[in-house]
Amino acid sequence: MTTKPKARKFRIKRSTPASETAGDAPTSVKLSSAVRAEEFKEPPKPRPVPTPVPSAEVKPVPAADVKPAPKPNEKPEAPSAPKATAREGEVASASEVAGETDIDAIRREGLTGRQLRLARRVAQKHGLAPTSDFDAISLLRKQGIDPFQRSNMLELVVPSNDGKKGEVGAEPAPAGRVQLPQTVPAGGVKLPATEMSPTERRQREISEIQRDISRRRRRKLGLLLTRLAFFVMLPTFIAGFYFYKIATPMYATTSQFLIIQSEGGGGASPFGGILPTQFANSADSIATQAYLQSKDAMLRLNADEGFKGHFANEMIDPIQRLEPNSTSEEAYKIYKKNVKIGYDPTEGVIRMEVIAADPQVSANFSKSLIKYAEERVNELSQKKREDGMKDALDGFEKAQQNRRDAQEALIRLQIENGVDPEAEIAAIRGQISNYETLLIEKQLELAALLDNARPNRAKVEGAQGDVRRLNDQLEKLRQKMNSATEGENSLAEKAVTMQLAQADLANADMQLQAAQTAMEQARTEASRQVRYLTVAVQPVAPQEPTYPRKFENTILAFLIFAGIYLMLSLTASILREQVTS
Repeated sequence: MTTKPKARKFRIKRSTPASETAGDAPTSVKLSSAVRAEEFKEPPKPRPVPTPVPSAEVKPVPAADVKPAPKPNEKPEAPSAPKATAREGEVASASEVAGETDIDAIRREGLTGRQLRLARRVAQKHGLAPTSDFDAISLLRKQGIDPFQRSNMLELVVPSNDGKKGEVGAEPAPAGRVQLPQTVPAGGVKLPATEMSPTERRQREISEIQRDISRRRRRKLGLLLTRLAFFVMLPTFIAGFYFYKIATPMYATTSQFLIIQSEGGGGASPFGGILPTQFANSADSIATQAYLQSKDAMLRLNADEGFKGHFANEMIDPIQRLEPNSTSEEAYKIYKKNVKIGYDPTEGVIRMEVIAADPQVSANFSKSLIKYAEERVNELSQKKREDGMKDALDGFEKAQQNRRDAQEALIRLQIENGVDPEAEIAAIRGQISNYETLLIEKQLELAALLDNARPNRAKVEGAQGDVRRLNDQLEKLRQKMNSATEGENSLAEKAVTMQLAQADLANADMQLQAAQTAMEQARTEASRQVRYLTVAVQPVAPQEPTYPRKFENTILAFLIFAGIYLMLSLTASILREQVTS
């Protein structure tokens, strides 16, 4: 026997009286499930069982003509032509009530907006016409389709029976199959209902979802562990196996040395005792460090100690070993890995670490490099001293030559003139002064004689003769001092030449004195430029291998591989999310 469906909502249609106009439509009233059956005057009449339609006469109806079920809150559309008689107490169908219950259960699942949109797209691909996202999920589940399962687009294209490509999601209809819902023939055997209650169905779906989630989690966890084992653990194991079993033990010899300057020139400058020593020789320390890390030092070490031959030994593992016929560039790469030099500017100390496969060879390499550094420091300070003294010596020699030339010119003038022109000019000027005094006296005497009314003619002529002779003598003396003979200069010109030569000699003396002072300062500065390389920590051959550091290197390899895998996985997940969204 069939069970009566439990209806939550009822639709009651009341017929209008005959006196009302024909244009009035019947009113539909919705009552809640709380309305009891006793409130109805007449029990609902049983629906007539429709007669089965023969399969030959049934034609498939396209999906576009099938109207979706009305929502619970929507009012049914008014019929186009009202029937003559309306039945009272008509109950909603069980399928409608079950659809509403399924939608409520789906709404309580807490699905995301993206899942709802995906379900609607899948429903449209399968040719369904859902009224909402939840209705799309309900329709898909009723057809046995998982709306959240990723599928290939080629799987949704199914060829039709006529050989042409069908619509997306359309399945080929087998021959003789009726697409319309069929009714059970009357008078048949009545079987118990196979439909479960909504609660049981919901519990079953929740259990299936939980099992699917657990299965996916286990699968993803297994894939994650596989990737970690392949990309992280396996490379880490290989690196650890190399460090523990294959890598050749290496011995490191450490040493420390610093470059200091001479203390003798500290008194030449008022700030000599204030400035620290490391600031004075930082450039030399940096230059020494650069030299020890250069290819020149590597080639010299190879020529003296056989650097290439030591690292080309077969006892060294292939990763650290140098090929026998290797080039200088390949040897220089090994040299930079095994010779580490650092400079501390705050303390002025150069720290050097030399690594080799033999402890004694490592110590020998370190001592040779310290000797090369000391020679380079001496060359740098010697160059500075030579450059400082060269300019001072050139200036001093030039000043000496200028003074010698000025002195020779003065002596040559004195020899050519015979006497000192200035002394002769002074004597002539003395004579001119005496004659001028006598001339003034004679002129006064002549003026006194001429003042008489009847002067003595003889005395007047005698006085006039004395005045004339004195003027002639003065004119001769002046001409002697200013006039020049043939091929010779005058006394005044000779005197000027002698004065210029004496001035040149005095200037040369001053320049020579300044050059001597500069040379002394340069000598003092050169003594201050002397550099000394002092070894603070002598190189000592180690007794235990320093490298490789097995545990630290293995952990470092694990962190490196894990970081690389993390970056690649994040990049891949971001790209996959961008592609699938």
